[in-house]
Amino acid sequence: MQAALINGRVLMEAGLVEDKAILIENGVIAAIVDAGAIPAGARAHDLAGGLLVPGYIDTQVNGGGGVLFNDSPTPEAIAAIGAAHRAYGTTGFLPTLISDDLSVVDRAMRATEQAIAQGVPGVLGVHIEGPFLNPKRKGIHDEGKFRVIDDEALDLLTSLKVGKTLVTLAPERTTPDMIKRLADAGVRVAAGHTNALYKTMRQALDHGLTGFTHLFNAMSPLTSREPGAVGAALESQTAWAGIIVDGRHVDPVTLKIALRARPLDRFMLVTDAMPTVGMTDKRFVLQGREIVVRDGVCVDENGTLAGSDLDMAGAVRNAIALLGVSLEDAVMMASAAPAAFLGLEGRRGRIAPGFAADLCLLDDALNVTATWIDGVAR
Repeated sequence: MQAALINGRVLMEAGLVEDKAILIENGVIAAIVDAGAIPAGARAHDLAGGLLVPGYIDTQVNGGGGVLFNDSPTPEAIAAIGAAHRAYGTTGFLPTLISDDLSVVDRAMRATEQAIAQGVPGVLGVHIEGPFLNPKRKGIHDEGKFRVIDDEALDLLTSLKVGKTLVTLAPERTTPDMIKRLADAGVRVAAGHTNALYKTMRQALDHGLTGFTHLFNAMSPLTSREPGAVGAALESQTAWAGIIVDGRHVDPVTLKIALRARPLDRFMLVTDAMPTVGMTDKRFVLQGREIVVRDGVCVDENGTLAGSDLDMAGAVRNAIALLGVSLEDAVMMASAAPAAFLGLEGRRGRIAPGFAADLCLLDDALNVTATWIDGVAR
């Protein structure tokens, strides 16, 4: 039976439209019709004037709902993390493993396969953030876990049988050839926790690197005589850059300047979320260190940033309030842009016929009131 979402304001590529009905069948948007042309027998769902937008896609989710993926790389943990973030409009996500032993990376990848096979809502693949990073830009990562990518690691990183694999690495800690081998195998490669010179970053981009993980954070900065990783990111008009818009990880003025340097559709809102999202308890343990939320950010005892307490609904609101972007652009950076980065631009990230019915209903304050994943209300 078809479902018909009616009486909403729908955000499409052309902008907000009214008096339209979204017809959903078998998890896909079957058609968008005039409100008066709903097929007989379709099950109507009244949106009560709410704002219907594409569901948000978050490529960097370390945890949520009290669960940290590193602590529990299991399908059950992925499901719990997804459920916590779904309340904030995230209908697609990559559970993210920060630097750990290859045996843990293996468990995380197998858990992702199992979660997808079990139909866990929203899981699109896995993000392996490290351990192929630079100790000089380690952030909260445990440099005792760091290593170079050898053939054993390459085989593991290219072993996911279903879904997308994103690997964050420091290009100066590997070779252009290794980046090309990863990219040729279908892995999305991003630079992060890197101290690379511009020349090294340029070589990486030329060999298949297509992303930058949390732009500005934990990477070599743009300076007068050495553009660094940030300069390479801002110069590129094609690579995608994740940005954490919480007003704390990066100054909003810095992000505003970045947005003027390159196409908006090459920026992605990410949360870098930790277990505190969706919880009243705002502290947790990360690889033996106590992390607490202070002034909206996760920090260790030394004040080192340790991910965020941000959710995607908050990231969208912040992008509008702090960066001055439009609703349409903020939602695009939370949906269509990450979908394109993952190679899913023909299936997810837009409200259009033939796309997965991954949807998010917002009130006037842009708070989430309902979500659908593959056409199922969650």
